[in-house]
Amino acid sequence: MSLRSVESQLILIGSGALIDPTAELGECPVRNIADLHLIIGEQAVIRSGCVVYAGSTIGAHLSLGHHVVIREENRIGNHVSVWGNSTIDYGCIIGDRVKIHTSVYVAQFTVIEDDVFLAPGVIIANDPHPGCPRARECMRGPLIKKGAQIGVNATLVPFITIGEYALVGAGSVVTRDVPDRAVVYGNPARVVGRIEELTCLFDPPLVMKPYPSCSEGGKDVQ
Repeated sequence: MSLRSVESQLILIGSGALIDPTAELGECPVRNIADLHLIIGEQAVIRSGCVVYAGSTIGAHLSLGHHVVIREENRIGNHVSVWGNSTIDYGCIIGDRVKIHTSVYVAQFTVIEDDVFLAPGVIIANDPHPGCPRARECMRGPLIKKGAQIGVNATLVPFITIGEYALVGAGSVVTRDVPDRAVVYGNPARVVGRIEELTCLFDPPLVMKPYPSCSEGGKDVQ
């Protein structure tokens, strides 16, 4: 691994990384945090304008679009992609193979499990009482469980859980928990079906099921 020390800060970057010269790694947070190490796994691609703060641990095969911000105290898995102009705020936990598209905001203390997709413009909130003098004490983002798919411009409010393999429609405002494999949309979002019931829109269909791994209890259906 390559190694660079800046004052009390330590940056570890795995082999094979491609990092644009204009990217800033190890930005010091204003908040006092216990650990300023920044660890990024092998084969990372970090494009121009990105800022990755000190104090986070990120797995292998990270891919960042242009002007991505990743704040401190995040724990991010392997094969995570973040498209341009998106921000991951501090204190989040993100699993493996997560895809975060363009202009997405992931609020502090959000948990995103493996294989989740956030479409462009998704906004995640974490403050149930904005402006409250003690707001920082109760901030918590949603829990987005394995394989959930969140549509374009959806908004997720604090404290909710999005179930495994659930599908949130474009433009939805999700104000309550979403069951596993549920399809929801609207403002507020409501359950309108289950993901295994969805069919391909093309005639003839390109696939039998758009989400084969979500059918029949998680077994692939061809």
